Amino acid sequence: MDQVVAIGLQLISGIANLALISLGLAIIFGMMRVINLAHGEFLMLGGYTVVVATKNGVNIWISMLILAPLVVGIIGVIVERVLIRWLYGRMVDTLLATWGLSLLLIGIVTSIFGASTETTISPPLGAVQIGTYSVSGYDIFLIFITALLLIAVFATLKLTKLGLLARGTMQNAQMASSLGVSTSRIYMVTFGLGAAVTGLAGGLLAPVTGVLPTMGATYIAKAFITVISGGSAILAGTAAGSILLGGINGVFTFLAGPTYGEVALLAAAIILLRLMPTGITGRFFRKSL
Repeated sequence: MDQVVAIGLQLISGIANLALISLGLAIIFGMMRVINLAHGEFLMLGGYTVVVATKNGVNIWISMLILAPLVVGIIGVIVERVLIRWLYGRMVDTLLATWGLSLLLIGIVTSIFGASTETTISPPLGAVQIGTYSVSGYDIFLIFITALLLIAVFATLKLTKLGLLARGTMQNAQMASSLGVSTSRIYMVTFGLGAAVTGLAGGLLAPVTGVLPTMGATYIAKAFITVISGGSAILAGTAAGSILLGGINGVFTFLAGPTYGEVALLAAAIILLRLMPTGITGRFFRKSL
């Protein structure tokens, strides 16, 4: 029984991590239809924010939960104002622009911190004993914080005036503008929110994965696969895609190793999109957020 609980927590932790790295992209790509190839670099910037802050004496919890989303959110607003605002509706141009942005961010961070030295910080919280098995307390924390983050984003988009304006603007910007809504400001805030959520994810994962200038390449493919497989519903799709793909990845990783887990995740996504081209929420949960 102890082994089942320990394995179950590891499986849920993998699902939570996948949802965590995908949620910011779900807002920017799933909601705004902006192909942000710099998503991985936003995660990386969140990680480096935590590393730099903790090395300068800032409490690790403040670094992860406040500074990482704040810094990356501000960077996201600047990127939207300088670059993205001119490219709405031009998906190929946005793809090329954000790819160039990702290379620029990698180059800047590499010139400051170096290319090959991995920067690590120790995970807070200790191990939790489950009978004869030991589970990381920080992994359990990540499960809870991911659930809280999903609830917070849902509440923001569903229950607040900002969320109503954002959803209305993304559905019909011309109509929203005719009703007096500053669509330019809504786009800016929404992109900044997606970047902040991504920065928070990068900061939270920094103690687990370590931080490198090229770490974004590890995450971006998984994030896009999860969001696309989830379908048009932002939160329901991200949650459904994470549960399905993260579960498959976790099971195959446990049975055959991490390489087979990654292969199984990709194969499952290909089969899913072949059977359901519009994603999970294109067929189920169609009216979900």
